[in-house]
This record gives sequence, structure tokens and C-alpha cells, in this order.
Amino acid sequence: MFQSVDDVVARLAGERYICSRDLATVVYLACAMRKPILVEGPAGVGKTELGKVIARALKLDLIRLQCYEGLDEAKALYEWEYAKQLLYTQVLKDKIGEVLEGAKGLREAVERIAQEDDVFFSDRFLLPRPLLRALLAPEAIVLLIDEIDKSDTEFEAFLLEILSDFQVSVPELGTLKAKHVPLVVLTSNNSREMSDALKRRCLHLYIDFPDVAREMEIIRLKVPDADQKLAAEVVELLHRLRKLDLKKRPSISESLDWVKALTLLNVKTLDDGLVTETLSTIMKYEADVRKAQDELKEYLAVRKAKSGQPAAASDKDLLN
Repeated sequence: MFQSVDDVVARLAGERYICSRDLATVVYLACAMRKPILVEGPAGVGKTELGKVIARALKLDLIRLQCYEGLDEAKALYEWEYAKQLLYTQVLKDKIGEVLEGAKGLREAVERIAQEDDVFFSDRFLLPRPLLRALLAPEAIVLLIDEIDKSDTEFEAFLLEILSDFQVSVPELGTLKAKHVPLVVLTSNNSREMSDALKRRCLHLYIDFPDVAREMEIIRLKVPDADQKLAAEVVELLHRLRKLDLKKRPSISESLDWVKALTLLNVKTLDDGLVTETLSTIMKYEADVRKAQDELKEYLAVRKAKSGQPAAASDKDLLN
């Protein structure tokens, strides 16, 4: 596990993940205290990636459970293979007869069958899903429960036993306890409020959009071929765009995609006409694209005014 906060920063940086000391402190404490981390924040700021990077940094296997509306125990925990159990019963029908041979009365027959329960009620009929796989893993692992806010409140309540005692009750087998306590990372895009009971069991971490300096650092790391002047312009514009009333604000992953796209097109400045054609890289709705186009025009006009260049005439000016 991590030895210190500085160790977290260094090892995550080694996996090309830039983190603040606040984030590193929460990760270190979660490992040391064996508590889950509830990571909240806007979509696309690196919450899911954090779980993946922690697993890589610690050289642990990652088990991921993607949450969605309607997710239940059968899909998240386990399924009992009744068809397989029935097939075993049919195949062993003759052997059952041998077991019961010579039994004196119904009570003795039942007792003999009961002694063979391990044959018909065992983990060979258990089909583990992500949560149970995490509990039964032979070594420590990282369990990523992604977008927990998309699941129902009933499923959230079901998680409480697992996150508290790292055990689960299987009616056919009894209580199964974790062989090794997993490091649990839950992510939420804040589409709904998590319950106090869930939050009480976790260390809380909020990841917001990075400031200009950190976003530039991320771009330099992830897109080293990008023109630094262009990257600085992109980051400045993105921070303006995120203040607009958009249906979906551009995330870090989308800003990286935009810089990569502009670099592939050999764009050196946001004045280039190709820039407008690539706005769909960061905007996913037509109304947002139009707002971004207007903001780009205003940004370029302000920049030209600061440099002493005449601003381009707007459509409104051309009509007068």
C-alpha cells in the first residue's frame, strides 16, 4: 500500500495522473484506514480514472461495477444457477437411490439426504458478479463502483452491509466474508444526493474542474506534441465556456480530445477557421455548439482588442 501522501503523489504521477495533495491525502488515509472513498464531481474530471490509476499504482487487480437504473443483487452480487443444480440432481438420481437404500423410515431418509447438502448447495452453483468476486478475491483488489448515483436508493441501501463489514449473506450458503478487504472507490456525478448512511461509511473526495495551471499541466502530460500557445488559448477559452449555461460543460477528457484534434489538423491558433468545425469535439449538443461559437467570436475579439488589432466585423455590423 501507499507509505505516505508524497508516495501517493509520486506513484500516481508515475501512472500519468496529476493529483493535488488534498486528493492524495484522502487516498492515503483510505488505504491506511481501510475505508471506501466516495468521489463526487462533474462528469469527465477523472473520477473513474482515479480508481483505475490507484489499482495500477498498487499493482492490484481492478474489479469494476458500472451502476445504472434497475441494477439489483442478481446483476451486482451473484446468481444462483438453479438449472445447473437441477441438472446435477437429475444426473445423480441413481446415486440418491443408493444413499437412501436401506433407510428405515422417512426421518432417516431425510437425515441421510441432509448429510449430502454440500453436494447440492455449494459454491459450484454460485455465479459471482463483481461485488462477490471482490469479496472472494484471493488477494487484495481495488473495487470500483462507478456512477453509484445512477442506481436506485434500494441498491444503495443494499451496499451498506458490504461497505461496513465487507460481508454478504447468501441464503443458500450463509454469510460470506471478504478474504481481503478491498480498496473501494465509489464515483458519483451528483445526479442525485447520496444518503447520509453511505457517506458516513466513506471518506469524501470532491474533484472539480482544474484551474488553468493544472489543466495546462495535464495537457502537456497527455498531449506532449500540442503547440503550447494553442494549448494555452484552448484552456483559456474552455474556462470561459464552463461558466456558460450549457447542457453539458466540456470535461477534461473532452479538452484533451479537442487539443489532439487541433494538433492533428496542424492548427496553431484559435483564429484558424478549422477551430469552429471542431467544436463538436467538446460540445455534445447543438445548442451548446452555438453558444460556444458565440463565445469563441467574443474571445477572439477581446484578444484582438488587447493586441491592438481591429476586431472582425460581426454579422450585425455587416447588416448596418
